Amino acid sequence: MKTLQVNTTQNVKINFEMANVGQRLLAFVIDNVIKIAYVYLLTEFINFNFIGDIVDNDYWSTEALKILFFIPITFYTLYSEVLLDGQTLGKRILKIKVINIEGFKPSILDYTIRWFSRIVDFNFFILVIVLFSSYLDNQSFYVWLWFIFLLGKLVGFLMIIFTEKNQRLGDFSANTVVVSLTDQASFSKTILENIKTDYKPTFANVIKLSDNDARIIKDTYTRVKESKDYKTLIKLRTKIEEVTDINKPKDMNDIKFIDIVLKDFNYYTQDK
Repeated sequence: MKTLQVNTTQNVKINFEMANVGQRLLAFVIDNVIKIAYVYLLTEFINFNFIGDIVDNDYWSTEALKILFFIPITFYTLYSEVLLDGQTLGKRILKIKVINIEGFKPSILDYTIRWFSRIVDFNFFILVIVLFSSYLDNQSFYVWLWFIFLLGKLVGFLMIIFTEKNQRLGDFSANTVVVSLTDQASFSKTILENIKTDYKPTFANVIKLSDNDARIIKDTYTRVKESKDYKTLIKLRTKIEEVTDINKPKDMNDIKFIDIVLKDFNYYTQDK
């Protein structure tokens, strides 16, 4: 299995197991089964002729309403990865996820750039085809649909195979990679903290951190305490504040702050 060594902003090297082509292909298949099912249900149960009657058969109004119905499928990957922490339903089933190349959780902007780059992978063109579907007969419509679909996915598939970090265009643009979570024990084992049963958390916003974030924080925290690398400690504290929107209390030093963040994260994410 191919691995990726991520050098974080705190100069901590973390090894991630890369999602292989098979995992990404199966996740892709699952996601597209969901999309196809949506289109099938839409075309079976939505009477577009009736929609045309509602808007007095105005062409542009009718096409705009059609596009509105297809928006959920067009933005499926974007809102899924934002809401499911770097995963679509297909990725969740295959236990793979998107992370920033520095090891932290991607921002909404990263996810948006990654999704928008899927213009090569067909998402934008489905709206164009739907918009001009009235000019095409059914056979031509589906021929163009499949042609664009297969061409776009072939480009992405070949990039995953032949690029060094298994990145397609969207990954390059957003500075992201897709990693495997199959070894959940090793993936999160370093984030555990000993907390008492009556422990009272301080910072609720620590839930904005992912397991990746918490592991990187703890690895860095442990190293800088031992080496007394206070410059890196400040950088780490600043990054935590940036990701979680938590402001360190003025009467609390950086070591105490990070220690509480780790304990709070363990409190909120442990099995109750």
